[in-house]
Amino acid sequence: MPYLEHEGDVAILHFGESQHTAGSDPENRFHPEWIAGFHALLDDIEAQDGPRALVTTGAGKYYSTGADLRWVAEHPDEVDGYLSEIQLLFARLLIAPLPTVAALQGHTFGAGAFLALAHDRAVMRVDRGFFCLPGITIGASYAPGTVALASARLAPRVAHEAMVSGRRYGGVDALTLGLVDETAVETEVLCAAVEYAKNVAHTRGPVLRDIKYRLYEEAVTRLRTPVAGYNNASVACG
Repeated sequence: MPYLEHEGDVAILHFGESQHTAGSDPENRFHPEWIAGFHALLDDIEAQDGPRALVTTGAGKYYSTGADLRWVAEHPDEVDGYLSEIQLLFARLLIAPLPTVAALQGHTFGAGAFLALAHDRAVMRVDRGFFCLPGITIGASYAPGTVALASARLAPRVAHEAMVSGRRYGGVDALTLGLVDETAVETEVLCAAVEYAKNVAHTRGPVLRDIKYRLYEEAVTRLRTPVAGYNNASVACG
C-alpha cells in the first residue's frame, strides 16, 4: 500500500510499501485497495493546515504500470466500476487544491502515465525508464475520461502519437515533446520534484483548485462520468 513521508511543507506519497513483502507489487499497479489507500492519504494531506504540496513517486524500476490487469481478468463483471474509480482518482489529482509533482524514477505505463499527466508537473529520470501509453499494442481501448485527460494536458499531435502508436519515450524525448516538464539523473529525480514543490507550496488552497477546474472543466466532467461498456469485454481498457 502507498505510504507518506514529509519534508517540510511537502508530503511525499510513495506508491510502494515501506517494508516489502512476498505479496508486494513492485510495479505499483492500481489494485482497488491501492486506489482506496491513495485516496485515504490524499484525505490526510488535504486535512492538514498551512502551505502544502504533494510529490508522488515509486521505487526501483517502476513508477507505476497502471491498471491491475490480473484483477480485471478475475473480476470481468466489475470492470466498468473499476475504470470509473481510476478516472475519479485522475480527476481528484487534476484539480487538487495543492501543487502536485510526479517524480518518475522508473517505468511509467498506461494508467500510471495518465496519473502522471494529472499532476501539475512531472520530473522524469533522464537516462533510463520509459513513459508509454501502450493500449494500442495490447489491443486495449481507453475510457473516454482518460482520452480527455491526455487531450487536455498534451499538445494535440503529441497526444495523438502517444495514444495511437504505443511508443515508449525515454526521458529526453519525453521532455522535448512535453510529456514531462523536467529530467534529472536517477539520484536527483525525487530531490528535483521536492525542491519545486517546496517553492510552490504557498499556493495551496481553494483558489488553486478553482483555477485548475476552470482550465480542465471538460476533462473533469468526462473523468467523473461513470465508465460503461467494458464489463465482460474480451479486451479491457488500459
